[in-house]
Amino acid sequence: MSDDDPRKCLTAITLDDRSIGRGSPDIEHERNVAIYDLLESNRFTVISHDGGPYQLKLSISEGRLVLEISEEGGVETLTHILSLAPFRKIVKDYFMICESYYAAIKTATPMQIETIDMARRGVHNEGSDTLVERLAGKIAIDFNTARRLFTLICVLHWKG
Repeated sequence: MSDDDPRKCLTAITLDDRSIGRGSPDIEHERNVAIYDLLESNRFTVISHDGGPYQLKLSISEGRLVLEISEEGGVETLTHILSLAPFRKIVKDYFMICESYYAAIKTATPMQIETIDMARRGVHNEGSDTLVERLAGKIAIDFNTARRLFTLICVLHWKG
């Protein structure tokens, strides 16, 4: 695969309605921005498949993350199921820091907000790295794609 192969990307992303709860406006905004940014720029390759572009449906079933991948025409390519156990603490920490961040932007100093935001990005990067590692051998993604997908995993965890 060439890094500039235009087929090695996602062109559609859906979240299973049964897996998500309606969140605060901040959570809804994070979800919409992650999907928009992901569709604007991503690198996504199913390792055992010479095709693409791909459509992705994310859901949670029985405590596992389900990635249903198909080609643009709807032909199912791969369903990959990941345990969410490695993500639970990271997601919990991320939500806790996000709550602090959203509270801080209302009253804190710019330096305090920046400090919290740096911690938030650090935890987000940890989740992104974990996602890349857990998908290795099945699905190849770049770091920016992993960051946006990790945001969507967090949204799936949010139950309102």
